Amino acid sequence: MKGVVFNLLEDVVTRAHGADVWDDLVDAAGVSGAYTSLGSYPDSEMLALVAAASEALKVPPNDVLRWFGKESMPLLAERYPVFFEPHKETRDFIISVNSIIHPEVRKVYPGADVPVFEFGQSEAGDLMMTYRSHRKLCALAEGFAQGAAAQFSETVAFEHSKCMHDGHDACVISMNFQRLA
Repeated sequence: MKGVVFNLLEDVVTRAHGADVWDDLVDAAGVSGAYTSLGSYPDSEMLALVAAASEALKVPPNDVLRWFGKESMPLLAERYPVFFEPHKETRDFIISVNSIIHPEVRKVYPGADVPVFEFGQSEAGDLMMTYRSHRKLCALAEGFAQGAAAQFSETVAFEHSKCMHDGHDACVISMNFQRLA
């Protein structure tokens, strides 16, 4: 996993809870905590940090991942406004991940191993997203979608009908967006 993701996690933890809490998580996870944005680090280090946060907060790891994704989005919008500015709604922004955002990520961070998304529409008009990644971080993808919805003054409801954690080859997630009043 690219160091930029670890840097993002450190930033959201530090902003929400302070530098001492980040240091405590690093110690509890047994990782170095020194990540450069262009570096590559074992996925196991991210999982150890999530497990340490899960233990400290007494919440499931997937809740930690969702929180991380949601809280990351304002930082990403601040750092990379060019990805957000062309969009007026969450749906269009999310669909741009494969065609615009991930190719740029690969340019800036050579060797980045990004997930693959496929998109469609349900009969009810919901955005259907298929997520594939050997990391199985579908909860993080949901968190990013929640954070993106907040950026565009919307909410999002999920129906996670298939999940890799249940033995499926991909996650299938339906997303319904609603504009905030």
